Amino acid sequence: MLRLTLAFLLVLLPAAAPAAPCGGTNLMETLAPETRAEITARVDALPYARGNAWRAERGDDIVHIVGTYHFDDPRHDSIVERLGPAIDAAAVVLVEAGREEEAKLQSEMLAKPDRLFVLTGPTLPERLEEEDWQALSGAMQARGVPAFLAAKMQPWYVAMMLGIPLCAVGELEGGARGLDQRVMERAEENGIPVRALEPYDTVFSLFDELPADAQLEMIRMTLAIGDQAEDYSATLTDAYFGEDVRATWELGRFTAYELPGKTADEVDAELALMEDLLMVRRNRSWIPAIEKALAEGPVFAAFGALHLSGEDGVLALLEREGFTLTRLPF
Repeated sequence: MLRLTLAFLLVLLPAAAPAAPCGGTNLMETLAPETRAEITARVDALPYARGNAWRAERGDDIVHIVGTYHFDDPRHDSIVERLGPAIDAAAVVLVEAGREEEAKLQSEMLAKPDRLFVLTGPTLPERLEEEDWQALSGAMQARGVPAFLAAKMQPWYVAMMLGIPLCAVGELEGGARGLDQRVMERAEENGIPVRALEPYDTVFSLFDELPADAQLEMIRMTLAIGDQAEDYSATLTDAYFGEDVRATWELGRFTAYELPGKTADEVDAELALMEDLLMVRRNRSWIPAIEKALAEGPVFAAFGALHLSGEDGVLALLEREGFTLTRLPF
């Protein structure tokens, strides 16, 4: 859903200059051995920390689950082929946002510009230090967004845009076919109902709860690592196809520890808030949706891979509901 929101705005903006293909270096490979060991230890301590494909069983109830990567990659095709029998056997396919939600979201953003833009009150140049604003306006112009428009954007949305490397902007403008999209296409070809795990406007309600200062801090933090956006993208891609995506969350933690102006305790508190808003609350709300779909038969659920792991990840929540989890080949 977050990717869809960003993609829709990008198609409304002036086209950015063509960007080079994404490259980047896997940052995990550049870490000091002790830092990498600590990240590994943190991941090891979590339930269901690794693995992208799972089967949950409780009596006759069966849920096949795949953690997805929202950007296009040719490797998705073979993954869908391996998952195909489970998709084909499902009575319902669940995703973060289906076609109906995509249409509603587009309509919402056209009808209510205040969803993405600040229509009254101080703009970003007034809320940021001059140095931060100059860096921000330059980064946004490189993405085809003029400074006058960036000035009025909601801070959380600006932070999201800055997190997308320039090389990936064109992909979003053209409509990326991530694993989610491929799963939906397979289901639609076979006449299997595709339904959303959450309402179309979830992304807005999530960020409405994020304090304004926290949103501005997201911008500052993203600017601070902006020159490594391609590296973070490459790291995420490698981690996803290595079925170790939770490590990228912990990498972000250790990166933030090194930034000026924040203590480790402050970083941990901010990350806990973000995890609660963006993952934990959504995970918990998805369990009733899965239970409801099971009344119709086997379920296939596809959603962002970071939602799988942790004490309040979807897999652990299903286990607490009496399901037995089995990791599947990916």
